[in-house]
Amino acid sequence: MSESVPDVTPVNPRSPRDEKQPQRDRIIFFDTTLRDGEQSPGCVMHGNEKLRMAHQIAALGVDVLEAGFAIASEGDSESIRNIAREVRGPIIASLARAKREDIEAAARSIEPAPRARIHTFLSTSDLHLAAKLKITRAQALDQIAEMVALARTYCDDIEFSPEDATRTDPDFLVKVCEAAIQAGATTLNLPDTVGYCLPQDYAEMFRMVRERVPGIENIVLSAHCHDDLGLAVANSLAAIQAGVRQVECAINGIGERAGNASLEELAAIFVTRRDQLPFRHNIVMNQLYPTSQMLATCISFGAAPNKAIVGANAFAHAAGIHQHGVIANPLTYEIMTPQSVGVPHDSLVLGKHSGRRALEHRLIELGHHLTHAELDAVYHRFTQLADRKKTIYDQDLIGLLKPEPKVSAIA
Repeated sequence: MSESVPDVTPVNPRSPRDEKQPQRDRIIFFDTTLRDGEQSPGCVMHGNEKLRMAHQIAALGVDVLEAGFAIASEGDSESIRNIAREVRGPIIASLARAKREDIEAAARSIEPAPRARIHTFLSTSDLHLAAKLKITRAQALDQIAEMVALARTYCDDIEFSPEDATRTDPDFLVKVCEAAIQAGATTLNLPDTVGYCLPQDYAEMFRMVRERVPGIENIVLSAHCHDDLGLAVANSLAAIQAGVRQVECAINGIGERAGNASLEELAAIFVTRRDQLPFRHNIVMNQLYPTSQMLATCISFGAAPNKAIVGANAFAHAAGIHQHGVIANPLTYEIMTPQSVGVPHDSLVLGKHSGRRALEHRLIELGHHLTHAELDAVYHRFTQLADRKKTIYDQDLIGLLKPEPKVSAIA
């Protein structure tokens, strides 16, 4: 049986064909690039940049676009409102603390959106309750119930997040979930706020609340993972396998501290490993790289070169063995095509680790077909140059085609 590249054709969840599919088969992508992502150092965006990114994120096919934190500033509130007015496709969400003024500001900012969501949160771990909020568990439950109910008077789509859920006492977390559902929450997000969990821990928390919280089968469970231990994507996948159907993530994985789960990594995993993760989503795969590149122009840095999926080296090959294999058949060392995620082409990086096959391939691309003997001679000169120079350019290769003139002995 011949090998093939996985199909990356997205399925639009808002199409009639998809509406007939059970919810358990589809992953909702909640993008927080413009909210949690923008809160990280070096990632602040002005209103026009946020609007430009919002249009691109919508083109990417996300289901929910968290546009900002309305109470943070007049500028952020206005930016959310502009996105709600102009961007079509995703649900437009605004974050709000479980406070009346926050919820009212969020409601005003998302008012123009045809489909809108208020995302409200309150810390629930004993550490946060005592050190940050200085309230009791009972007061927290009352505040959650009151503020979720208030948000529901403005909007039918309400998401509630118990901040620091993964360090919250499990029995109290059950009560928190019950209070939020009874007050009208339609999505429950249980965040690993500090990126502390191992995948099995995070999955077990979701299994526990699914077993113990009445009415939870009628709401959407969501995962929001931070990457402090490098486990944000792994934890998100563990949550999906434990029954979660919304995943919160950001382009290039930007976000507080070490960042959020990377949207492009999650989307690519679902496509590439459909054998183990048979879920459908609406991400337009060939828009991943263009979206990553656009974000890099809006903030102060781009993706790391070795970043999965969208990094400069993600489809680059420097070792001669790898280059030989990719020339013969890209599937030897690429589990997806560069074009499938929007990368224009893969890259054979010529250097001291490259072999004859890669050198010959690049010379043919440049229009130079050499005999075996000629290639051997050029390759010998190439290795000598590569030992002295880190980057080999096309003009260097062309210069190698002419042997160095012999210096005549002086009589």
